Amino acid sequence: MKFRDILAIAFRTIRGNRLRTGITVSIIAFGIMALIGIITAIESMNQSLYENFSIMGSNTFSIRFKERVFRFGGGGGDLKKRSKNQQREKSSNLGKVITWQDASEFKKNYVFPAAVGVSKMGSRGTQIFYKEKKTNPNIRLMGGDENYLVCSGYTINVGRNFTTLDLETGRNVVILGSDLVKKLFDNNVQRAVGNTVRIDGAPYRIIAVLKERGASSLLSLDNIAITSVNNVRRNYSNSGSSFNIAINVKQFEQMDAAISEATGIFRNVRRLGIKDAENFYIDKSDSLVEVFKSLLFFVTVAAVIIGMITLFGASVGLMNIMLVSVNERTREIGLVKAIGATKLSIRLQFLFEAIWICLLGAVIGVLLGVILGNLAGIFVFKTGFIMPWMWVIIGIVTCSIVGLLAGLYPAFKAGRLDPIVALRYE
Repeated sequence: MKFRDILAIAFRTIRGNRLRTGITVSIIAFGIMALIGIITAIESMNQSLYENFSIMGSNTFSIRFKERVFRFGGGGGDLKKRSKNQQREKSSNLGKVITWQDASEFKKNYVFPAAVGVSKMGSRGTQIFYKEKKTNPNIRLMGGDENYLVCSGYTINVGRNFTTLDLETGRNVVILGSDLVKKLFDNNVQRAVGNTVRIDGAPYRIIAVLKERGASSLLSLDNIAITSVNNVRRNYSNSGSSFNIAINVKQFEQMDAAISEATGIFRNVRRLGIKDAENFYIDKSDSLVEVFKSLLFFVTVAAVIIGMITLFGASVGLMNIMLVSVNERTREIGLVKAIGATKLSIRLQFLFEAIWICLLGAVIGVLLGVILGNLAGIFVFKTGFIMPWMWVIIGIVTCSIVGLLAGLYPAFKAGRLDPIVALRYE
């Protein structure tokens, strides 16, 4: 029996048992769909993290009074885990907030060729009014200096940056993100500049509108209002947050040298001795993304486990179906062997049937998984189309192996049938 004849018989048998084949294909497709769908959604989340959590540019780092710690579910665990010894060491050194005097002294003494921006959070839940229109009470109000925009990756669309007079007097001027202009001024940026809005009951004159940076379910970068740092010092002195220092170097190759220089100068600002541990934290722009990506690794592992469990169940079902097929086709096997078919050709026929079924389920599962994962990416994480080629190949190869293993025992059982006994089988 020729090889193409074996393939043709295997395919014809699959097509002739559509219900049984369809059930098995559906089980396999579900497992691959779960795997590819979750992986595609995770890739979309990774892309969204890089686009939306990297608020600062790749050439920027910041000095904070402690490392960023994020919690889930109110009393949940830290996003970034450390050993108990590390936690005790950190807690004993960190926690001293960066004061206005610290930030000003550092900015004055830092002579490295880089832009230094000093900022402070005013409020995380501000509501802004313009005539009868108002925003939701979820606006981030930041106070920054003349370098805050470049250090945070923002660009002015219409208007101007803070002047020296704005910064020194702390007068009520504000730069609005594009989301606020859409809400309050129907996206008319020209009409927004020069107008007056009310923030926490006080009038603020709009001096600029920022270019849109995009948003996702993870973070909105355009839902922000920026005033001068001295204005925040005057009007939000009870907010209790530390000042943040951001440094934007001109070239990425200068990053290590800039960090070393900043560390030495800020140690002097904090009056630390040679043997004293640092009571501040250097935060690179990509550190937050890496922290979240480490969490997504466990989600990926969970997706693989779910897919593998489903494929294992499908392989058991496929083996049972192939054994039933051997019993139903006993007379056919006897007839084929009687006219000269070898054990190898019979075994290959059943192996190819199992592999065909698994590959069909793999193709359907991959298509559904990519579609569902990208729907989540487009509508939830606001990212483009993603094709996880590596996982697609892994899924198809895994299904081929599953089909081979599931078909081995039925194939060998069919190949061992005696043709005389098989022809007399009722």
